Amino acid sequence: MKIDLTGRTALVTGSTRGIGRAIADALTEAGARVAVVGRDQAKAVEVAAQVGGSAQGFSADVSDPASVVALVEGVEAAFGQIDILVNNAGLTRDNILFRIKDDDWDMVLDANLRGAFVAIRAASRGMMKRRWGRIINIASIVGITGNKGQANYAASKAGLIGLTKSVAKELGSRNILVNAVAPGFIETDMTAAMTPEARAALSGQIPLDRLGSPKDIAGTVAFLSSEHAAYITGQVLVVDGGMVM
Repeated sequence: MKIDLTGRTALVTGSTRGIGRAIADALTEAGARVAVVGRDQAKAVEVAAQVGGSAQGFSADVSDPASVVALVEGVEAAFGQIDILVNNAGLTRDNILFRIKDDDWDMVLDANLRGAFVAIRAASRGMMKRRWGRIINIASIVGITGNKGQANYAASKAGLIGLTKSVAKELGSRNILVNAVAPGFIETDMTAAMTPEARAALSGQIPLDRLGSPKDIAGTVAFLSSEHAAYITGQVLVVDGGMVM
């Protein structure tokens, strides 16, 4: 199955490293023009050059609504339109319930949930006029299962799933598909620092007996961005090696 996104423009938040970077690479390989987004403009430009193709770098603070709106407007000005929006940017401020400060709660919800909402609201206007669009929100399995020490993060990801389903119902008649991807344990800088024993214990909870790679998520996003997924909307694709089935 060949995924062809030639002529499409994708905006991927949080795409200077990790899962977001893998998504930017995958969409570029499929022929899309990609807006690589990070908090640091110089880093975003550097990564865009590495991604290649027609990629360009942009900076934004997804916790700031004005910054998100300016990002969408900037990408539309540079590329002419946005066909694919991937809300990947996010952050964690983990702690047990009684030690989560109000600021830590607000910071996580603002970046992970409100930022996605503002981006969707801004980018979907052009999609509605063209009657074509793909919106993919990167959630998490903890938004489904919950997790100790992550009440704020889990709430933000559960909210993102609810947002996905609601927007899918609103925009479906305009041929705008809205889906979420819920990664499990993925190889990141954090997991790379784990001891061999800890990694083995973690892998033991996963039927496929391994952690996922950023490419596993990127491939799913590329599929959902394509015509192969033209009859899929309002869904949450769990990509976790079978951990929470």
